[in-house]
Amino acid sequence: MAKVEITIPEQLEMQIARMVEEGEFLNRQEAVEELLSSGMRAYQTNGPMDDEEGAGLEDDGMMGHEDEYVF
Repeated sequence: MAKVEITIPEQLEMQIARMVEEGEFLNRQEAVEELLSSGMRAYQTNGPMDDEEGAGLEDDGMMGHEDEYVF
């Protein structure tokens, strides 16, 4: 398995840590792997956002707010 190093916003790290603490995942590695895989499957199923649909959101984060990520 390939190793990847990433830097993520503290808020996202806290959400991952909470999910691990709540028992949704065994550890951070499993959480990141599963959440990334889920995001990739969703992207492949739905494809990239249409230009009209996502207009104006690029500057403000994925959901219109800075540092807000949705999996």
